[in-house]
Amino acid sequence: MTLHFHGLPIRVYKDYAKLRNEQGGHMLHVEGSCHCEKIKFEAEVDPTKVTICHCTDCQEIAGAPFRVVVPVTKDNFKLLEGEPKSYIKVAESGNRRVQAFCLDCGSPIYATSEFNQEVFGLRVGTLKQRAQLVPTKQIWHRSSMPWLSEMNILPKFEKQS
Repeated sequence: MTLHFHGLPIRVYKDYAKLRNEQGGHMLHVEGSCHCEKIKFEAEVDPTKVTICHCTDCQEIAGAPFRVVVPVTKDNFKLLEGEPKSYIKVAESGNRRVQAFCLDCGSPIYATSEFNQEVFGLRVGTLKQRAQLVPTKQIWHRSSMPWLSEMNILPKFEKQS
């Protein structure tokens, strides 16, 4: 049985991710919003920098087994509507991270450092172009759920039945 990720056999996906990492440098314009659309933003991101984070903080904040993020510099991020609410979370690493979210619907928008807010980790799930942002690495893998590698064998349905 061949395992798949994003519809590609793992071998092909690894080759694709490697090629994307080698090519680098091209930027993708993305548009995003929270679930209730009271916060809207746009950014220019490098699609080769998409990361899956398995840390327990990301699991708890996302309410999911991992979170997918793409970094964007302050100069390449523009808030168009609304103002995120934020709080400080001290990570296991000791880093103090600002977690920004929509106060109305709770959607996480980004995280950044407390004092040097030059780079924002955008939450890929908030982006319209999320299907184009294929992860190229995984971090904090020691905290990953052991069953993730078995996802491909589960029954699949196009919609909720």
